[in-house]
Amino acid sequence: MKEIKRIAMFAVIGCCLAPSVWGQDLHFSQFMNSPLVTNPANTGFIPEGDYRIGANFRNQWSSIMSVPYKTFSAFGDVQVMRNEDNGWMGIGGVILRDVAGSGNLTSTKVYGSVAYHQMLNLGSLLSLGFNVGWSNKQINVTNLKFPDQFDGHFFDSHLPTSVALTSNNISYLDIQAGLNYAYFPDDRTYVNVGFSTMHINRPRESFFDEQPGISNRIPMRHTAFINGSFKLNDQWIINPNSYFSLQAKSYEWLIGANARYNLSGDGENILIGGLYYRSSDAIIPMVGLGYKDFVFTFTYDATISTLKNYNNSRGAFELSLVKEGLFDQYKGNRHESMCPSFKAY
Repeated sequence: MKEIKRIAMFAVIGCCLAPSVWGQDLHFSQFMNSPLVTNPANTGFIPEGDYRIGANFRNQWSSIMSVPYKTFSAFGDVQVMRNEDNGWMGIGGVILRDVAGSGNLTSTKVYGSVAYHQMLNLGSLLSLGFNVGWSNKQINVTNLKFPDQFDGHFFDSHLPTSVALTSNNISYLDIQAGLNYAYFPDDRTYVNVGFSTMHINRPRESFFDEQPGISNRIPMRHTAFINGSFKLNDQWIINPNSYFSLQAKSYEWLIGANARYNLSGDGENILIGGLYYRSSDAIIPMVGLGYKDFVFTFTYDATISTLKNYNNSRGAFELSLVKEGLFDQYKGNRHESMCPSFKAY
């Protein structure tokens, strides 16, 4: 186990410190519950409300690291300048924070988002969104050990190392853009397709000085998703989802579905269950509860890759809490829900 932890630590060091290597972006298995992270065009795109707030938490690699990798997210968005015949704008923001290990590497991101949503006809909508934000990364090398500090038997932190950081604190501007299309011909059918590009400005991210022939700029990340919602009857709604992300030579593909069961008959209490698959990586069961305007969801990444030999298939777990609500001034005078719903509007 100690050897596994040592390997894991070297992996973190290699990804974060090597001047020719960039770290892959964070990700959530519950991409559908982190809308502003998934696509800035989701800002203000709230099928069952006028405003939305939420939070996400991901805990990863706790079985192979003494202190796991943790990701936190909090977001909020609201519809403004609403015109029921034409469209509306959405504004919002998101805060992201990663903590790797015992705080050796931390990442903080704060983004502001804006989107415009244009009704094409009574059953379709086109959305365009942008977000701009500040990103900061810090590393604490005090507790890290490097390959040239290995004396043949042990790692000795008192030995000198050739690893010399120019800075242990870097910040940069980051820009994203996205496009969404939603189709909702009736109150039982809904399909939403989106595409976005992250890091459009390709900011530089490195703790080292720029070196000839070595690019320290973050590759653009392209993502696409499709969400569906189909109301079978007054008790069941089925929601299939798929998500694909490509960044340089790294990719992620996730597919699955969840079902919502109307426990109370009026949509105030719902039960959620689902299953997802991340290509060559994990099986992800989902359970959740809905109470009035709140939805709580739990997922667990059960590793199926070769890493399962080391972590016993214990990959990660995620929690999300999302609230969608209505402003008083819209009650009784707002659009019908674009998504199939158990509630009567």
